[in-house]
Order: sequence, then structure tokens, then C-alpha cells
Amino acid sequence: MSDAHNEHESLIRTPKQLVGAVVGFFAVTIIGIILLVQYVTTTKLTGAGSNSQAPEEVAARIAPVANEGYTLKDASGPKVLQSGEAVYTATCAACHGAGVAGAPKFGDSGAWSARIAQGYDTVLKHALEGLRAMPAKGGNPDLDDVEVARAVVYMANHGGAKFKEPEVPAAPAAAAAASAPAAPAK
Repeated sequence: MSDAHNEHESLIRTPKQLVGAVVGFFAVTIIGIILLVQYVTTTKLTGAGSNSQAPEEVAARIAPVANEGYTLKDASGPKVLQSGEAVYTATCAACHGAGVAGAPKFGDSGAWSARIAQGYDTVLKHALEGLRAMPAKGGNPDLDDVEVARAVVYMANHGGAKFKEPEVPAAPAAAAAASAPAAPAK
């Protein structure tokens, strides 16, 4: 019976050996953690080839969004009318560039011929007031009637028309200043 009992004995037989084993286990674990931390923190933390921490890169990330290509315009100042090409590019090209919902494609003389045959005034009226799927002024209510007219002429002329560029009406203040009599010289 004593032989069976001896098979289950461990290497640690005294409390002193138990304390030594526990202290040794914790010492090895702590040294392993310290070495792992040293290994991880000695390498460069940014990605290979990255200069994301350079002062220029940091300044670009924290720069105000308003500095990126936005121009402020005075809402009380006089409106600067856009060219037909600029209005087409900003507003009309979304539908007329691809022929969305039956819109005549830009430069497609076959699609524009029926509309051109109706005349400039009718085409302009449809552009200003809207027609079927097209909203009034192409969906941009901020456009002036002259800007819409310029865009109509631009698109129709590329579709085979020979419309003349619309005249810009004189501003009311400029007309009043021109018609006022000059002050007498003293």
C-alpha cells in the first residue's frame, strides 16, 4: 500500500519549496512582460513609409475645412452672372450629359432638332418653368433667368441651333444713375 502512495508525491515537499516556486513563477512572468514591452516599444509606431506625424501633415489634418477651396461671397453684393457653359456644367450636365428621363443629350443634334424647331422662346420657357421630369431652372432656383437663357443657348447651339447669346439687362441702379441729371458744377 505504501508503494501506491509514493507515486503521487510532487517535487515540492516543504512549505519553503512552495514559496520559492511561487516567487520564481511570478519573477519569470514579470521579467517576460518587461521584455515584451521593451520589444514592442522600441520599434517605430507609424506605418512603413508613413510621414503622418510630420508637422506639415498634422497641420493639414487640423486646418479648417473652409480653407479648402471654398470661396466666400458677399450675399449683399451684386450677382455675377455665370456663362452658359458654367451653368451647364454645374446644373444641367447631371441630366443632359447622360440623357436622364428623356432629356436630350448634350451635342445630340437628333434629340435637339425637335426642340430647336419649336423656337428659342419655347425652349427657354420650358427651361425656366420646367417640363415633364425637368424642374424649373433645372432644379437650381438661385439661377437668374439670363443664366438659364445662356445655358439653353449653349446646349442648343451644340445640338445644331444658331441661337444668339441673350442680352444682359442693365441693372436698375445703373439705369437710374445713367438717367439722373448731372449735378451743376460750382
